[in-house]
Amino acid sequence: MTGTGTIAVHGDDGLSPRGSVSPPIVQSATFSAESDEQFAAVATETRGNAFYTRYGNPNHAQVAAVVAELEGVEAGMVTASGMGAISTIALALLAAGDHVIVQRSTYGGTTSLVTGLLARFGVDFTQVDQTDTDAFVRALRPRTRLVLVETPSNPLLELTDLAAVVGLAHANGALVAVDNTFATPVNQRPADFGADLVWHSGTKYLGGHSDVSAGVVVGSAELVDRVWRTAIVTGSTLGPIDAWLLLRGIRTLSLRVDRHNANALALARAVEGHPAVRRVRYPGLATHPQHALAARQMTGFGGVLGVELRDGRAAAGLLANLRLAKRAASLGSVSTLVVHPRSMWAGIVDAEQLAATGIGEGLVRVSTGIEDTADLVGDFLAALDAADRPA
Repeated sequence: MTGTGTIAVHGDDGLSPRGSVSPPIVQSATFSAESDEQFAAVATETRGNAFYTRYGNPNHAQVAAVVAELEGVEAGMVTASGMGAISTIALALLAAGDHVIVQRSTYGGTTSLVTGLLARFGVDFTQVDQTDTDAFVRALRPRTRLVLVETPSNPLLELTDLAAVVGLAHANGALVAVDNTFATPVNQRPADFGADLVWHSGTKYLGGHSDVSAGVVVGSAELVDRVWRTAIVTGSTLGPIDAWLLLRGIRTLSLRVDRHNANALALARAVEGHPAVRRVRYPGLATHPQHALAARQMTGFGGVLGVELRDGRAAAGLLANLRLAKRAASLGSVSTLVVHPRSMWAGIVDAEQLAATGIGEGLVRVSTGIEDTADLVGDFLAALDAADRPA
């Protein structure tokens, strides 16, 4: 199999103008045709890139081709954000009376989509503990049409057994869509375990530089076409410049993820024994309760870890004392980003849903950047020392 680094650079070969090493930005909302016949052809082409940018754009096509090949699937498409990706998937595949299974530990926006928007339109749902495969069995119903998976999960870094859950869903006639944002195709390819669709918040690791908002959906051509037909109605359209920025970020994805993986593992090991820390959530640690599963279905453990402090009040002190890390939402940036998930999730889900997530006051989510490992570890240890001192 061709390596991820090579795919990231060459996965769109043949889609750029001849001789163009860096692809041009096709900043056009609409495209002309030379004849009535040609216009009719491009106007009715599925996922075309020469009719109208809401339908597709050359820059869209390049990103989609690269991510689809990275994930080992047939086809892809882009949206304006990760939430645009999952919302469009759900609207394309679900109807009133259908049932969807979603994890309790997952991105708050996904929870809000299922428990709020979809529920308003008559789609039933069941939330499950993703670490308990039997919970998926108990949740399955005759009307279950879609199972939404995020592994590792945001922000608790819990894992879903992809092979087991996909097998259960397919035996029940349901589709499985996996959020692979945290892992990236460098560390994990859900389609290798039978997942039907994979989506990304391209804002995170794929873009990698905190300068673009984007989403990507990949899978079989048949399913991606269904999602695309909904996307041209809902209009979650990625701008050409943003698609170009996303592609530029993807070129270095393999290199960056290697550093993210290394930094996160080193930081997790360094802070795990600190007296201020109750627990470190990171699947690469042998102390993670699902470490064996992580080793089985992942080739790297990702750049995000959760640091749970013994005193929840110390979380603010830790964030305030960090010198290199930025207190900011999102993740997957070249810069290390830290956030207090309970505060952020409170603005996305209601109080009951927040309690069900298991996100504690002392949890700090850390998205390691690509800084020098020793500098990053030293910064966190010093900040933890300061946070642990009596007031």
